[in-house]
Amino acid sequence: MSLKPSITFAKFSAPRKGTVFVLSAEGEGLAGAASACDPEKVLERAFAAAEFSGKFGALVEVLAPQGSQFDRLAAIGTGQVSELDEHAWMKIGGAIAAALRNAVEVAVVLDLPGLSIGGAEAAAVGAGILMRSYAFDKYKTKKDGNGQSTPKKPAKIVIQTAHPADAKKKFADAEAVVGGVLLARDLVNEPANMLGPVEFAARAGALEALGVKVEILAEKEMRKLGMGSLLGVAQGSPRGARLAVMQWNGGKAKDKPVAFVGKGVTFDTGGNSMKPASSMEDMKGDMGGAAAVLGLMHALAARKAKANVVGIIGLVENAVDGNSQRPGDIVTSMSGQTIEVLNTDAEGRLVLADALWYCHDRFQPQFMIDLATLTGAIMVALGQHHAGLFSNNDELAGRLAEAGQATQERVWRMPLGPDYDKLIDSRNADMKNIGGRYGGAITAAQFLQRFVKDTPWAHLDIAGTAMGAPASEINQSWGTGFGVRLLDRLVHDHYEG
Repeated sequence: MSLKPSITFAKFSAPRKGTVFVLSAEGEGLAGAASACDPEKVLERAFAAAEFSGKFGALVEVLAPQGSQFDRLAAIGTGQVSELDEHAWMKIGGAIAAALRNAVEVAVVLDLPGLSIGGAEAAAVGAGILMRSYAFDKYKTKKDGNGQSTPKKPAKIVIQTAHPADAKKKFADAEAVVGGVLLARDLVNEPANMLGPVEFAARAGALEALGVKVEILAEKEMRKLGMGSLLGVAQGSPRGARLAVMQWNGGKAKDKPVAFVGKGVTFDTGGNSMKPASSMEDMKGDMGGAAAVLGLMHALAARKAKANVVGIIGLVENAVDGNSQRPGDIVTSMSGQTIEVLNTDAEGRLVLADALWYCHDRFQPQFMIDLATLTGAIMVALGQHHAGLFSNNDELAGRLAEAGQATQERVWRMPLGPDYDKLIDSRNADMKNIGGRYGGAITAAQFLQRFVKDTPWAHLDIAGTAMGAPASEINQSWGTGFGVRLLDRLVHDHYEG
């Protein structure tokens, strides 16, 4: 895997060597920003030559002047100071990481004229550096000219700030959340031959090292519980299904937990309703919802969140053989409701149906939020910059939207209602698993709503945002880790303490 930079915080001082980054606000030049390393004259000449104005994310750099021990001096544009929020500082960190190249010793001087840059902002810069530095390269072999492996050294980054102690404290929590994001990215990026249901469940079990209680249900236990909907999806694969149940008990014993449920189809051929060959390789990422839930549980445990949280992920492979589910089959879910499976490629909702019912039945949570790479229809509606949000509870939906704006993991609320619900009524069973050509993301959500009873619930369709989303300042990976920061913020702002 890519080498993780080490990040520390210190008071302002004059860096003596390595690469130095300073900040430049739009239209402000370097007044005040150069106090720690005195690159002002050299850089300001470069500003003129490069027509650098401090526009957000812009970079200008020079080789160190003769007689200096610096390798490089660089300025990062911050844009208008009034527009700098937490996410902007994270993106500045991403811009710095993108410009590191092979630098080993790096100083980042967080100083701007007329602006007090606190510990939270410094921590966000550090988080952005870690997010952008991620690369999934564990299966690449790197050789030099002599055929020998050539390991690179991780960068040692010192962020200079007026509040290093506060920055260090806040960065500990930020780093825990980033760890969850990167775990989710790893899982989505893994090839399906290396990460099936059993292996994924083992990754959930590893959270016990952080204090998470983990139970793994195998097919025998799920069959005894009556999970015919989930097991029907798995029956064509030799790789057995699993249900991972994770509990983080960081709140008061009397407090009901909050719950997150993830779709974990580790590879989706579509079953007998087989997908076209083009881009089927991307279906290794059809467990993006489960990856986000696992990453979230890691984040909450690593930062010792003061909340009781349940994470449940249904893990299956939707494969094709003589035992595979057929279009027209009728299965009985754990709820006792029967489902006519008209399309075996609408399998994620079948997995979630039993996982949601199990969650509600066992834990009686304050709310349930499920995440799933569920429909291509949501990408037709929203593209890849928003996840689809469906909910039976206005307060929960509003809090998710606020968390999405704060983290820029944005959601957009979509409709639910009786007119859509009747589209999944079946002539032969209690319901069918598809609702026709139109409104596919909505009818999928209506299907899920039949398994939550009166529990406050939200469904996040992350098909467009969990994998293959447009690259950004803090992510260049195919697997994005979408949902971890969003849901961590939701818990942090409303359900701790």
